[in-house]
Amino acid sequence: MADSSRPYDVVLFGATGFTGGLTADYLAAHGGPDLRWAIAGRNEQKLEAVRSRLAGTNPALADLPLLVADAEDTDALAEVVRTTKVVATTVGPYIEYGGPLVAACAVAGTDYVDLTGEPEFVDRTYVEHNAAAEGSGARLVHSCGFDSIPHDLGAYFTIRELARELGGEIDGPVTMRGVVRSNATFSGGTFHSALTAFSRARQMKEASSARRKMEPRPEGRRSRASVGKPRRDSELGYWLLPLPTIDPFVVARSGAALPAYGPAFTYSHYAGTKTIRYAAGGALGVTGLTLASQVPPVRNALLKRVPQGQGPSEGRRERSWFTVDFVAESGSAKVHTRVSGGDPGYTETAKMLAESAICLALDENPNVSGQVTTATAMGEALLARLQRAGISFELR
Repeated sequence: MADSSRPYDVVLFGATGFTGGLTADYLAAHGGPDLRWAIAGRNEQKLEAVRSRLAGTNPALADLPLLVADAEDTDALAEVVRTTKVVATTVGPYIEYGGPLVAACAVAGTDYVDLTGEPEFVDRTYVEHNAAAEGSGARLVHSCGFDSIPHDLGAYFTIRELARELGGEIDGPVTMRGVVRSNATFSGGTFHSALTAFSRARQMKEASSARRKMEPRPEGRRSRASVGKPRRDSELGYWLLPLPTIDPFVVARSGAALPAYGPAFTYSHYAGTKTIRYAAGGALGVTGLTLASQVPPVRNALLKRVPQGQGPSEGRRERSWFTVDFVAESGSAKVHTRVSGGDPGYTETAKMLAESAICLALDENPNVSGQVTTATAMGEALLARLQRAGISFELR
């Protein structure tokens, strides 16, 4: 979509942060000698330190280009995004820092990927920038990390397997549930984004309403996210706790955009635990953080205790894992699939973001533009990339 004469394939914003540093490491190790990329941020000295670290393991990166631009400097951002096919950013909370960058990409026809799990930011981006992106040819692809690639592409993979079970095409209603499990921990950036989102319930509702008034519905079909109820899943053997995350909305938007999901698609999203005690503890934890986020002094105290730019150690990440089980049914047909990998929030998220950026820059993808999901924008190409990179998509 973007101008192939631009000097860079990918520009990474946020490489001086925790997750951004891991993404830079992944690009350095797996981007390949022909990938033209650069790192960008507001502090040139910190960018130089990242480049020095990368060059320590890959001497070819000693001259990796550095682009200096503040997240709020619209002129500098506009200059940067015109130099690249794709911008990847890890700079959050996105509702605070992400708006000017995504706006610049939408105008310049530059593809954009991020790690946001913030529904308000995604909805506001659609309202404010989707039309410009459609006009320029830019693809604005949010949630290209653990939120929400395993869920979005996992559902896409599951639909593909269900269609095979049905003989090639889905012509009836589909119900699907996704059940996520993990032993991982979180970083300061993730905590800040989550607490910020919890504190903005009213603004989130307003943004969602504004989007619904603008967004067209698929003709002759429907796709929706359904809030399930806590229950025991006898088939998977887990207690299910509905998850109030962005993931089911992303999956439902893919279902609306892609006719392969059938005429009536319904998706429910859960956390899975082996015992009811853990399910109850998780529910209490989410409720407690939501209540705490509504009280500014308490919220600020929590944010100070978990500073941004920090995250779990390499040893802790090496011990982490995730699985997402999907069960999809249509008529008499039923399939069970699983997506699985290592540390979800950081090691695998960096991999997912980097592969998404490279996929948009270099691969043959569907001819789409505007705000689109990973399944809609990249589908088969990104699925193949992630499988080669070690993330498992399997039929159970």
